[in-house]
Amino acid sequence: MEHLYAPWRFEYVTEEKIKGCVFCHISKNLEDEKMQVIFSDELCYVVMNKYPYSPGHIMVVPHFHTDKIEELEAQVWQQMSLRVQQGVKLLKEVMPCEGVNIGMNLGEIAGAGIAQHVHYHLVPRWKGDTNFISTISHIRVYPVDFDEIFSRLKEYAPKYFL
Repeated sequence: MEHLYAPWRFEYVTEEKIKGCVFCHISKNLEDEKMQVIFSDELCYVVMNKYPYSPGHIMVVPHFHTDKIEELEAQVWQQMSLRVQQGVKLLKEVMPCEGVNIGMNLGEIAGAGIAQHVHYHLVPRWKGDTNFISTISHIRVYPVDFDEIFSRLKEYAPKYFL
């Protein structure tokens, strides 16, 4: 039998789980490096996805807790949209990636992993970034260190999030 090792997943199965909304927890602990917040302002923040689809997968999250985008004030929605635009530029230039998937899954039935708090996904993409192992075996292989990606994105964030 062949084995694939994913040591970064050990933390997921052994760490203490956050009680309540994980995004509200992060919002209250923005300075905690463990949260991997790249940027924050008074209305929203940009954070690394802890269990990404692709290396460099980030999210834009409002501080306001809601599962309905229609409950967001126009100013919050506009600020999130600006941060998405700036995040795409950051990913394209710093990663560097060839494309970016942008998405928001509203509700568990729509695929939201954290359905109680709206958030945007920004997923960097490269030509050929999926292969048979992802398609057939439903396994992802990441060729990079996530902490290194976080450090790089955080270092360059002030240039992009103005």
